[in-house]
Amino acid sequence: MAQSVGIKDVARVAGVSVGTVSNVINRPDTVASETRARVLSAIDRLGYVRSESARQLRAGRSRIMGLLVLDMGNPFFVDVARGAERAAREAGLGVMVCNSAQSPGEEADYLSLFAEQRVRGVLLTPADATGRNIDTFRRHGIPFVLVDRVAEGTTECSVSVDDVAGGALAVRHLIDAGHRSIAYVSGPPGLNQVRDRRTGALNALAEAGLGPECLRELPTERLDVAAGRDAGARLLGLGDRPTAVFCANDLLALGVLQAMFAAGVSVPDDLAIVGYDDIEFAAAAAVPLTSVRQPAVTMGALAAELLLEETEAETAPIPHEHRRVVLQPELVVRRSSLPPR
Repeated sequence: MAQSVGIKDVARVAGVSVGTVSNVINRPDTVASETRARVLSAIDRLGYVRSESARQLRAGRSRIMGLLVLDMGNPFFVDVARGAERAAREAGLGVMVCNSAQSPGEEADYLSLFAEQRVRGVLLTPADATGRNIDTFRRHGIPFVLVDRVAEGTTECSVSVDDVAGGALAVRHLIDAGHRSIAYVSGPPGLNQVRDRRTGALNALAEAGLGPECLRELPTERLDVAAGRDAGARLLGLGDRPTAVFCANDLLALGVLQAMFAAGVSVPDDLAIVGYDDIEFAAAAAVPLTSVRQPAVTMGALAAELLLEETEAETAPIPHEHRRVVLQPELVVRRSSLPPR
C-alpha cells in the first residue's frame, strides 16, 4: 500500500521548514513569492492533500454537519436532506447523511459516530421513542436540532409539521366525500408522527359527530411499500371492509394501492386512499394519490439554519434562543380519493 504524502515530505522536497509549508497553505500572503512558488510546485509534484480532519481537530470546529433520518429509502427524507445540504453548503459546510432504518440500535451507533467525529452539530429524526439515545448524546455537548419531531420536554430546537392538523385534513376530506368507515394504516405506533396523525384523524371524526369506532387502525412494523401491501392484504380480508383508507405516509399508501390493483378492487370507486408527505411518486402513481403535503425541503433548510445559528452563537452579537418551528401541512387532492361521479 502506498504511503500518504505528509507535510514533512513537501518541506523536504521544497527545501523549506514545515512551518513555511503550513504558512503557504494557510497564510500564503506571509510567504515570499519565490518560496511560495517552490512549495506549491512540491505540493503539485507529490500530490499532497492536507488532512482536513486534523486541521479541524486543532481548530476545535468541524466543517461537517450530521443528518440522521429514519429511512433514506423514503423520498420525503431525501427532500429533507436536500434542504439541509443546501443551507449547509451556503455556510461552507458539508453534511454526513446517515440512515437509522427506524432502528433505535442503529440510531445509537450513528450518534456515537457523530460524537467520535466531533461534527459541528446534528439534525436528527429520532427512532428511539424512549428518548434514551438523545439523553446519551446530549452528554457530548454537541448541538442538535430535531427534524420532523417537536422538541417536547427538552430545550433543543426543532422543526416539524403539525401532524395533528395533517391527520385532520386527510380524514375531514374523506368524511366530506361521504365516507363513514375509514381505515388508518398507521406504521409503528412508537413514532410520534404516527400517533399525532391518528389524533388528527380522530379529531376530524369527532367534529363530524362520529365516534372513534369509525376508524379501524391497521398498524405496520415499517413505513414502506411492502408494509403497505401487507396492510392492503389484511384490509381485503376484513368482513366489513372500510370504504376509505388514510395512510401514515405515501409509501404505505402506494403499497395499499398495489394490493387493491392486484385484487381487482377499484380505486377510488370501491376504496378511496389518502397518503401523507406528497412525495414525487404520489402524483405519478397509476391512480394519482391524494396526499397531505409536508414542506420537506423547507423543513431541512430551516433545521440546518437553526443548527448553524446555535453553533455560531459564541461569536454572534445576539445569543441563540432555542425555538420550535411548526409548519402547516396542505391537502393535495387527486383522483385516489375523489367520489364516484
